[in-house]
Amino acid sequence: MRTKRSYLSVAMIVALLLALFSPVGSAAASPKETQMQSYVSAMQPGWNLGNTFDAFNTTDPTKNDETAWGNPRVTKEFIKEIKKQGFKSIRIPITWNGRMGGAPDYTIDPAWMDRVQQVVDWSLQEGLYVMINIHHDSWMWISKAPANHDAVLAQYNAIWTQVADRFKNHSDKLMFESINEPLFENVDVATQHTFLDEFNTSFVHIVRASGGKNDVRPLVLPTLFTNNSQEHVDSLASTIAKLNDPNLIATVHFYGFWPFSVNIAGFPKLEELTIKDIDTMINNVTTSFVSKGIPVVIGEFGLLGWDATPFKTPLSEGVPEHGEMLKFIEYFTSKCVENKLALMLWDNGGRFDRRTLQWNDPELYNQIMASLKGRSSTGESDLIFVRKDAPAQDTVVHVNLNGNILTGIWAGDNHLVKGKDYELNGEDLTLKASFLAKLTESAELGEVAVLKAQFNKGADWTFHVLYNDTPVLQNVEGTTASFVIPTAFNGDRLATMEATYTTGGNAGPNNWTSFKEFARTFKPTYATNEVALTESFFKEVNDGTVILKFHFWSGAIIEYTITKNGTSVTGTAS
Repeated sequence: MRTKRSYLSVAMIVALLLALFSPVGSAAASPKETQMQSYVSAMQPGWNLGNTFDAFNTTDPTKNDETAWGNPRVTKEFIKEIKKQGFKSIRIPITWNGRMGGAPDYTIDPAWMDRVQQVVDWSLQEGLYVMINIHHDSWMWISKAPANHDAVLAQYNAIWTQVADRFKNHSDKLMFESINEPLFENVDVATQHTFLDEFNTSFVHIVRASGGKNDVRPLVLPTLFTNNSQEHVDSLASTIAKLNDPNLIATVHFYGFWPFSVNIAGFPKLEELTIKDIDTMINNVTTSFVSKGIPVVIGEFGLLGWDATPFKTPLSEGVPEHGEMLKFIEYFTSKCVENKLALMLWDNGGRFDRRTLQWNDPELYNQIMASLKGRSSTGESDLIFVRKDAPAQDTVVHVNLNGNILTGIWAGDNHLVKGKDYELNGEDLTLKASFLAKLTESAELGEVAVLKAQFNKGADWTFHVLYNDTPVLQNVEGTTASFVIPTAFNGDRLATMEATYTTGGNAGPNNWTSFKEFARTFKPTYATNEVALTESFFKEVNDGTVILKFHFWSGAIIEYTITKNGTSVTGTAS
């Protein structure tokens, strides 16, 4: 994964929507499982040692090591822990730039190569399948091939010549991936496909001719950008057909439908377009690869919004909203497994804490692991609101059972009584008015209960019961560098925000939509009762008056006015 943001123009959004609504054919029936498909199936599930050997520090050579981006040095004990967590494979992204000499030999630093081998060996000793690659070099210098073809190809070939020689006698559980997220600058897509075909082909020929076990070592080839669009999939399929090598694996990456993945453009919920995007990806790669005996690894998966907030941010403030994210993971994971796609979770240190050896989000981990075995049941939402001063009434929540059976609901150590506290009619879960009244009796606004719904199969589903009233925002003065609105959330939670000028038009970044990107332009902090508008937001706001509409998960919509004059900002509650 690259450490950059993605933006879509209006034209790109329209093209994407048209593609998503185009008819999608059914994948052809798969042939008898090949040896490589069995190999890839045995990799399930996989984990990425991200932001480690791919990290770099170009300003201080003394810090240009695996700890450059804040992760601790890898230990043998840590690799054991990855195996203990249930992972069968590990991808070790590696940036070689800055760790090798110049032309013509491009000799890799022996200490760097030794350290890479040490972690590879530890991983193999634990019985893990291991993937190593050329990582950020893809955009740092390989992307310059159109302008400097011979020198770039020579350096690329030199890396793979040395890596192939170093590992030629290693177990075939070690595989090589040619390039991470390849791209080529300042040329059209068709030309980029031609370049990638050349680089992938050169990689395969170098490894196959290097001796030892490399003549049959599994090799992983990416699409352009590791994107799943049909034109990129078709181009890679052509390369693989031409190579006629039975030990090749195709790879793409998947971070979801972009508007949902970062919560922008009015996509805070998992809905049809996001589901369609998953289905389209699966159909493209299964039809073009899996059905023809070519296995596929989703070499990185996750959601882009995960990195919009610091690793220890409360789950209630994460992107996408926690329950919507879990629904995405459940559907994506189970459908990929159903279609024989191996999955490797992208983890830059934010998912599994490498110091405490604990998951920052245990429900995410549980959902992934459960979904490897089949469908889990999910709620339509993980938030249940009980309005202050409203007449006591039953609350109905839709549950997507996905073929499972509800076996019980727990509030801490208390088992809810079916018929008294709740009823399930089909897929409609009714929480009784009397049960909710007990939860909110003499309660302060906010979360009054956490309910765990358990099923005969799959992960539990968590409901957060919130006793709420209308949120209240306060007047405030600030600057474009520091603007924080005092907010009484009153038990509610923020879903999204719109920004429009009083004179017409959308305000802020990505002004093709009024709905702004969660966390990167606005961010709630429930513990301190505030909503911050970021400096990034104001950088693309003109002087004048802007109407903000804060949309809350309860359904409340609160208007707020800001007036910007240079670096000064005044906020006024409606």
